[in-house]
Amino acid sequence: MTATTIDEVIENLEQIIQQSISEESTFGYFAALYQNVTINIKEKLGKGYFDDDKRMEQLDVIFANRYLDAYSNYKVEKEITKSWEIAFKSSTNSMLIVLQHLLLGMNAHINLDLGIAASQVTDDKTIASLEPDFNRINELLATLVDEVQKDLAEIWPTLLKILKFSKRVDDFLIDFSMKFARNKAWEFANELVKSKEVEKEKLIELKDNEVSKLSEKIIYPGILVKLLFIIIRIGERGKPSDKTRALEKLVEDKLDNL
Repeated sequence: MTATTIDEVIENLEQIIQQSISEESTFGYFAALYQNVTINIKEKLGKGYFDDDKRMEQLDVIFANRYLDAYSNYKVEKEITKSWEIAFKSSTNSMLIVLQHLLLGMNAHINLDLGIAASQVTDDKTIASLEPDFNRINELLATLVDEVQKDLAEIWPTLLKILKFSKRVDDFLIDFSMKFARNKAWEFANELVKSKEVEKEKLIELKDNEVSKLSEKIIYPGILVKLLFIIIRIGERGKPSDKTRALEKLVEDKLDNL
């Protein structure tokens, strides 16, 4: 399921979405959200938003392939990073709310994969020139949480009221959205490009372990957050396919307008 263009990324994500819907799998949640972000990036190409469109499409494809390869390898029981393994294994955890499934995917993909992808489209001499576009792609990625909250409101309209009711839940969302990821992914990319090839594998392993610990916190949050999540889980309506379609609705509208 490896992609070579941004259009192929969108197509492959659509395959995962449709397969997840037919199998009643929660895998479709993150795929639907990620397809939305990819479409946003595609819409920005060729319009002066990025300094280097060619490099940004290359980054997008390499970045997406980290997820696509992890998904494909997990399906055939091949070894993958710990952070993705935790996210995928959690797909059968019936106690997790949709938001937790999405945050697990965001955590693995942004906090681990983004820095790796950025390091693969540049080197220690040219990485500084990537920073403005890297920040712009981060701005697009930062919309993930906003899109999550807006789309999940269709699954359970009272969700936003509960999230706003508790500042602790608010802080939980911020901590696992872009607050941690913005600077850390860029720092990780710089660390990788400045390291020798023999050191990179160890750095990735260490980062994977760090991100995996965050995954555990998403699955097992504090007592107050956990109690509110239980209430949310009881109120979530529909099967996984219904929830995936709710998340996909915005994506379909964007595809129609391309």
